[in-house]
Amino acid sequence: MAAALLTAIILSILGLGASGIFGLMVTAKDDLFRHTSLAIFSTLVNLLAHSMMMFYLIGKGRAVRDAMTEAGLTGDYYQRIAKARVPVFSWGTYAMGMTILTALLGASVDTQVLAGWVHAAAGFVALAVNLVALKLEIDAVVASARAVDEVNRRLA
Repeated sequence: MAAALLTAIILSILGLGASGIFGLMVTAKDDLFRHTSLAIFSTLVNLLAHSMMMFYLIGKGRAVRDAMTEAGLTGDYYQRIAKARVPVFSWGTYAMGMTILTALLGASVDTQVLAGWVHAAAGFVALAVNLVALKLEIDAVVASARAVDEVNRRLA
């Protein structure tokens, strides 16, 4: 599950980046349609994948805590997962927020309420924040996998 979520996040970031490139090359209505349709799709995948990653980490922590309680194990396994997911929750939320803001600003550019450079700048920031969130999500998945492996070894 973690690999699928990380893949979805990576693909959504690549889609947002490609959409940004398409947006910088808009010269005709077809170019705008390509930029907009890829951006909307990538935004939806991005929001779904980041939020599902948060739920995955909550579930993984809960499963470890329950397994430890049932088997009477002691250790800091649950605390390690909880500590690893804290930055994911904040930066994942920032990434989703910036991605939504960029989309909203894009709609404002389309209706000629806002200059295109504002949308482009927000897009670059959104990509940067998404990359930071991705790095933290990878770290959290690795940390939770290590904790789960240790608990499984102790249960065996």
